[in-house]
Amino acid sequence: MTTEQSDATGGRADSDPPPATSDTASDAKPRASARRRARKKGATAGAASDGTATERAPGDEPAPTAEAGRNGDRAAAAGTAATAGSGGTADKGDAEAAEAGGTDDATRANDKAGTGRRARTRRKAGSSDKTETGMAGTDDKAGTDKSGTDKSGAEGPADTGKAESATAGSDGTTGAEGKDADKPADPWTAFGPAPDPVLTRPRRIVRAVGRFLVHEWMLAAVASVALAVLMTWPTLRYPRYTLPQDYWDPSLQSWQLAWSGHILLTDPAQLWNSNTFFPESWSFAFSDTLLGYAPAGMIGVGPEDALLRYNIMFVLAHALATFGAYALARQLGAGRIAGAVAGASYAYAPWLLAQAGHLHIISNGGIPLALAMLARGHGWSLRHGYRPSRRHAGWAFAGWLVAAWQLSLGFGIGLPFAYLLAGIVLVSAVVWFARRRRVKRPFGWRLFLADLLGGLVFAAVGALLAVPYFTVSEQHPNAARTLGEIQLYSPPASGFFTAPAESRIWGELHEGARAVLPWHPEMTLLPGFVLYALAAGGLFFSVWRVRQRLFLLAGVLLTMALGMGTRFFGGRFTYVPLFEHLPGWNGLRTPGRMMLWTTLLLGLLAAGAVTAFCARVRELAAERVPPWPGPWLRLATLVPLLLVVVEGLNVTPHPVVPQQPAVMRTVDGPMLVLPSSQNLDQPVMLWSTDRFQRMVNGGSGFTPNSQAQVREVTVSFPDFGSVDYLRRLGVKNVVVLRDRLGGTPWEGMLDRPVDGLGVTREEVGDAVVYRL
Repeated sequence: MTTEQSDATGGRADSDPPPATSDTASDAKPRASARRRARKKGATAGAASDGTATERAPGDEPAPTAEAGRNGDRAAAAGTAATAGSGGTADKGDAEAAEAGGTDDATRANDKAGTGRRARTRRKAGSSDKTETGMAGTDDKAGTDKSGTDKSGAEGPADTGKAESATAGSDGTTGAEGKDADKPADPWTAFGPAPDPVLTRPRRIVRAVGRFLVHEWMLAAVASVALAVLMTWPTLRYPRYTLPQDYWDPSLQSWQLAWSGHILLTDPAQLWNSNTFFPESWSFAFSDTLLGYAPAGMIGVGPEDALLRYNIMFVLAHALATFGAYALARQLGAGRIAGAVAGASYAYAPWLLAQAGHLHIISNGGIPLALAMLARGHGWSLRHGYRPSRRHAGWAFAGWLVAAWQLSLGFGIGLPFAYLLAGIVLVSAVVWFARRRRVKRPFGWRLFLADLLGGLVFAAVGALLAVPYFTVSEQHPNAARTLGEIQLYSPPASGFFTAPAESRIWGELHEGARAVLPWHPEMTLLPGFVLYALAAGGLFFSVWRVRQRLFLLAGVLLTMALGMGTRFFGGRFTYVPLFEHLPGWNGLRTPGRMMLWTTLLLGLLAAGAVTAFCARVRELAAERVPPWPGPWLRLATLVPLLLVVVEGLNVTPHPVVPQQPAVMRTVDGPMLVLPSSQNLDQPVMLWSTDRFQRMVNGGSGFTPNSQAQVREVTVSFPDFGSVDYLRRLGVKNVVVLRDRLGGTPWEGMLDRPVDGLGVTREEVGDAVVYRL
């Protein structure tokens, strides 16, 4: 329906219009078409302003509404539709088009509509307005003006005989409503879409948190942690009393975490001058420091907290390795299950079970995670290539920060990673130079700045960490490795198919193969037979291109050759050139740890095969009629993941750490604890985490000459020579642990007298303290 309003200036009609005759209708034909066009245009405009559309019944002729003017002016033809609202007026352009029909348009229009219904408008009592807008309805409701004379109007041009609500006048009143206003609402509206609810701030927060919790990366992180807890069990069963594999190197690394956190809170300038190896300086750099875990070392005090901290970081290191390899595989284009296979095979490869006592080797998850972030930041994927639209400078910068953090955990695996990144930067610079004219901004300025700043941060961290190690190598020439040591730790080719004793699946079966290896803890390098099989399948059936598969295979073979050290043609073309020319490479004594890169590349090859397998299974499941085998086919895609996880099961021992002697909580330093050796000193370092007294004891990858001389001199302790030497060194107290003397060079020392030496002897629990 449309609403109409006349353009009269205040007059009213003297009488109702007479019925239309045939002659009148005949005379109106020449101008009727023009009026109909004007009425049609007005109806369209009214419908647009009203927001509703009306339909005309077949055979009905629309009749214009006219209101006579007070001064006898011509009435405007009612072919226009007025908009509803306060003080709404008819469209001026449409009224002028209607007036073009002649001077008697209003009369003829009323004659034509003589058979139509009448509508009367009524002025509201007390209103000061002289005009009133009304709509003719089917209920023929009529109003009266101030003098009681009726005012009539005709239906609008689009009137179908259905009732409409009267429009509000300039005074805000509402006109007559139609009979159909009482009709029930359209039942079909119940099937329309419900309006979106207006969410409150708490509900928006809850929804955002819910989306975060079910995001792929959150689920992957939670799954990685859960899998790490299960695969390393019972590490967290008694985390304050036990350590994985043994209590020698893990005790040393527990002390490292505690020392870094303690000294950064108390005296950061003395970070590299630890409380061990007295009176040596730079002693914290005698082995890999795990400095990146220093924030964890700031929590808790004492040996029990140090053990708890170590065990938690041990589990989280496995979780990070799984998550990092998963992220890298996903970024390169692998599917979710394939990414899980890559992550599990990288973190739980059987050869890593022999490294359970080396947290700096287990803590390798930053390597694939940093590579994934850098690839994401540069919009690069192995499957889809370089996509500039997906570049993100923030991810690239974050990747450099993660790489710097990984380097701070130690150079044992961080140094090859640093050289790899240097090679990637070199190749990228060559590619940029080659494409700078063909491709506009192949990297982009924001990404270039992110790489520049991130690379500088990484280089600065590496340089600052390298200074103490170069200083140690200058002060202690015996700390440098020789080719003879490298040959001692270089594994044969059979090591790549031999599992360590900690493997639940292959440990007992490979006992004979381990017996022929010179140093089996560093030479049992099996990454998993399941991983070998999946990677071999990935060479022939994969989502990676053939060229990419060949590159991955070349990387596998190259890293295996490096891992063999001097066993691969004497290392003349592989390991020896790196050992002789790359700075810092001569500090790496175990070539077999290059197996870390072999495992990662094998995992990526396997991920390509598993992705293709999963895609084929989805196609087969979709084609099945009926589709009932579909779920079982999809479950088959989990078989590779389950096999990889099962092959990574372990029987790693978790021995109880010797309890801290009470004397360690009371005696001041500098001190010497006897007996002393590489393995015996590592628990002593852990016991010092209550007070961090300065002590001669300490264990690392090498033995300083001063420490070796102290051990040699004190074999005859207490005597004049040993006491005098220790006094000149600055040692004030010597603690002898009674229950550890058996079978050592110091056995029987407690029976020697101290008369005339100026030394006092005191019993403290199971220990004896000599105060010099």
